[in-house]
Amino acid sequence: MGKIIAIANQKGGVGKTTTAMNLAASLAALEYKTLVVDADPQANTTSGVGIDPRSVESSVYECMVNGTDLKSAIVATDLEYLSLVPSRIDLVGAEVEMVNLDNREDKMKEALAVISDEYDFVIIDCSPSLGLITINALTAANSIIIPVQCEYFALEGLGKLLHTVKIIQTRLNKDLEIEGILLTMYDVRLRLSNQVVDEVNTHFKQIVFKTIIPRNIKLSEAPGFGLPAISHDAKSKGAISYLNLAREILQKNKLV
Repeated sequence: MGKIIAIANQKGGVGKTTTAMNLAASLAALEYKTLVVDADPQANTTSGVGIDPRSVESSVYECMVNGTDLKSAIVATDLEYLSLVPSRIDLVGAEVEMVNLDNREDKMKEALAVISDEYDFVIIDCSPSLGLITINALTAANSIIIPVQCEYFALEGLGKLLHTVKIIQTRLNKDLEIEGILLTMYDVRLRLSNQVVDEVNTHFKQIVFKTIIPRNIKLSEAPGFGLPAISHDAKSKGAISYLNLAREILQKNKLV
């Protein structure tokens, strides 16, 4: 059975989509069969791997709200080992439509159950909220990666997210683990970036990834070409950093 990892933080602009897309692509480049699930209505992961959300016939929305077979929503990408369950703007209304459903927190878990043995990794890109869709992702996941940007207010809301994780562990998913806190948008030239790194390591040393994701122009421009960084420029610092993160996760899970 493959490992399901949710990328979550209710703060926006911390690098969730960049991490989901590039971690999934890096695992695929290392020849681990990987599925990335776009659970954000903005559909940036979908477009970021080269799929036009407007052309999508079946998405994560249909799978969660209508019970559509997830296999029918999976689309291939340009990377041999990487597939996608796309998103589109319809997902905005999913939380309202799911309110009265039985076992509403389990809809993503039920959808993913049909492919659990077909992939080495399933990476879920969550929306910047702690709403029902994110709760679904955390209920379905084996672990969570929390991106934290190396900027002012970096720890703002982190306590609330960790509290939510504890609630999920108690009530919905006792096996949910914290895969790690991932420091993103690091600029070695800025004193503030280094202060944030020190502060996060001081408070959460045991669960902070050694890999730190730098600010990198190639990471920023790659989605505009519909490509993850490793396909856009494999030698860029951003692409190399996400490859290192993938290797760190493989080592942590004793897969290498």
